[in-house]
Amino acid sequence: MGTTQLETAPEPKYWHLKTVLSEALDQDFAVGEVLPNERELAARFGVARATLRQALEQLELEGRLQRRRGVGTTVAPPRVGVAVGSAQHSWPGESVDGWEPVDAAETLPTAAVLKLLGTGGAFAADQPVHTVRRTRVSHGQAVAAELLYVPAASVPGLPAIEAPAGPARARAVLRELQRLVLDGQDRSVELGSARADDAKELDRLPGAPVLVVTTRYFTTAGTAAVSVATYRADTCRLTFGDTGNVEITHESRVAS
Repeated sequence: MGTTQLETAPEPKYWHLKTVLSEALDQDFAVGEVLPNERELAARFGVARATLRQALEQLELEGRLQRRRGVGTTVAPPRVGVAVGSAQHSWPGESVDGWEPVDAAETLPTAAVLKLLGTGGAFAADQPVHTVRRTRVSHGQAVAAELLYVPAASVPGLPAIEAPAGPARARAVLRELQRLVLDGQDRSVELGSARADDAKELDRLPGAPVLVVTTRYFTTAGTAAVSVATYRADTCRLTFGDTGNVEITHESRVAS
């Protein structure tokens, strides 16, 4: 990558720099190659490091770059298409979709979990909730981390199963959940930032851009389970089946 001075452009300087860097990635770098450090890149392009960081962050958000612990910034491979919707609704764990159970724990629900579960379900605030952790693997790489919240009332037969912890416990919760008759589900997708525990599982830096897919599973009694799956935004392209409609909502935010 040769030295290039940026000319005055009508768009923000970081956006123009992003375009120049994107062209350089196509011409001068291979997938997985490590980029020079920020100081060297800023000097080559004659920009402030703050401007460079903005451009690099945008390229990471677009899936062109990856920041890896102990390695630096590398050129990302093409995004992997990950199906999150299908023509046939099913409980989590029913099909072979790359999800691997990690663990399950039973605790009282937090206020945030109660908000996800909503009202009208077969549960109460003082009843425990099973939290199942799963990881989704595609092409040998962890692309998503999931927390599946299942009220104890949804899986009443679980206490009879001898699986105290670990993947076996997670599979037991999923098996019991599948005994229910699924009445429907809804799904939402939003852009977020990786929490520390998700970042560790996905080999990302905390705060890295992620796609958060929230799915609520319903029976005739109400909400039976809620899944919150965090996908790597740099490597994943979410695809939807015939019934995987995307709803766009605009919420007003009031500054406090």
